[in-house]
Amino acid sequence: MTTEKTLPPLDGGLAAEPPTWRRWAALGVLSMALLTVVMDLTILNVALPILSTDLRPSATQQLWIIDAYSLVLAGLLVSMSALADRWGRRRLLMAGFAVFGAASFLVLWANSPAEVIALRVLLGVGGAMIMPTTLSMLRVVFTDNRERTLALGVWAAVSAAGAAIGPVIAGLLLEHFSWHSAFLVNVPPMVICLIAAALILPESRVADTAPIDILAAALSIVGMASLVWSIKEFGKHFTTDGLANPAAWTALVVAVITLTWFVRRCLSRRDPLLDVRLFLRPQLTAGVLTALFAMLAMGAGLLLVAQWLQLVAGHTALEAGIRL
Repeated sequence: MTTEKTLPPLDGGLAAEPPTWRRWAALGVLSMALLTVVMDLTILNVALPILSTDLRPSATQQLWIIDAYSLVLAGLLVSMSALADRWGRRRLLMAGFAVFGAASFLVLWANSPAEVIALRVLLGVGGAMIMPTTLSMLRVVFTDNRERTLALGVWAAVSAAGAAIGPVIAGLLLEHFSWHSAFLVNVPPMVICLIAAALILPESRVADTAPIDILAAALSIVGMASLVWSIKEFGKHFTTDGLANPAAWTALVVAVITLTWFVRRCLSRRDPLLDVRLFLRPQLTAGVLTALFAMLAMGAGLLLVAQWLQLVAGHTALEAGIRL
């Protein structure tokens, strides 16, 4: 069994429960970071038509520009959560701020679809370092059950609001600036969060934890990437080849093998990367499936309707963002 341990501050003094002002300031920092990460899931839906006019990506490249971020973020969530428990949550969070901000700033030098996709991948890495760590930090900062419940409510509300705010922010920016602004908007909050985290957030990790399971982490990433890539390939060539797509079938087989291996490995270890037995609880499984289908519907709807509003209905980016 693992126990929670708060590390002493850098000055060597004893760690104590943060005072009230510091707890709520920490919530503000974590909320700002979470809002920025979630906004990035939807902000490019509105910017894509203008970006496409400038860079001329293919249809497949457009999908990867949108999806590379969420794919990498989802694939790394489990691994980054485990790394934060061992390395230190504030350390990983600050590293995530730096990666996310740097990737957003580097868009100024992106001149091709491939470079934008690479930056979206790097943003996904930073987002995976930030998103789960903000939640675990709340558990460390707020020890009172009532305060923690309120803080978790704020976290959930910010997460939900970010997806809705993203298109509106994109529309406002694109009314006056180029598509690069959809990336650069992330830089100021990441700089603020990086400085504030160093001054406000306490360091914490889980004591007496086994080393991270590198093989399980690799299996989860390869399995998720292969699964999503195979689905994309089936969809890309379905109208011409139907299901006769050897590359897609190969990727799907790789996904099934690696994800099955991942589950079996987690079941056989005393300290698994992910406790898959939790999914035997009907409440958890029902919640996960509900979230999955809701995200599928929302993601597809936002992507298609954002393009239709601008390219077919003739709305400006701001009008499209507000309508979304």
